[in-house]
Amino acid sequence: MNLFCPEIWLEELPPESEKNCQECGLFEHGTRMVWGEGNPEAPIMAILDNPGARENREGEPMICGTRQTLQQAAYEAGLTKDSLYVTYVLKRKPIRAYDKEKVRHICSRHLTQQMEKQQPRLVLCLGNVAVQTFFQNLDAEVKRLRGSWYDVRGYRTTAAYHPLAARRRPNLYPLLVQDLELVAAELGKLNSG
Repeated sequence: MNLFCPEIWLEELPPESEKNCQECGLFEHGTRMVWGEGNPEAPIMAILDNPGARENREGEPMICGTRQTLQQAAYEAGLTKDSLYVTYVLKRKPIRAYDKEKVRHICSRHLTQQMEKQQPRLVLCLGNVAVQTFFQNLDAEVKRLRGSWYDVRGYRTTAAYHPLAARRRPNLYPLLVQDLELVAAELGKLNSG
């Protein structure tokens, strides 16, 4: 029997030209910039709102609930860790109040730069923040967009509930797995065609 065990994925460091970016103001929160994690050459780019907790209170690397849930759902959907790259709208974890709309707009240039470089075959927006930012529509919602494919900014894109929402509300977890199965099936079609 093959049991799932979450793991810390390799973190991609920000480009030298961006690692000291202070444009959005989140550097004042004291959190470090995280460009992404997983396989940068993966065919699927998953977008989350921010990097979340990466270390415990002692500063040791940890796997937060969001990552545990995403990795478990991806495993159940038949996706391998090599097929996924996870990135964020905000490259730093906010720890206090900030102007959300302004900061997301400023930080989205990093995401655009990253996508132009990596050219993913499929994009998966996880949660409303990722959906609204990537779709460039503040009224966009996962519950209305999930289960279908869209052409957004020239990328084949779908939406799914945020893994943390699925963790907190277990009735959403099967929907997250279902959405990742949709992504796995689409990747299978692309690979066979």
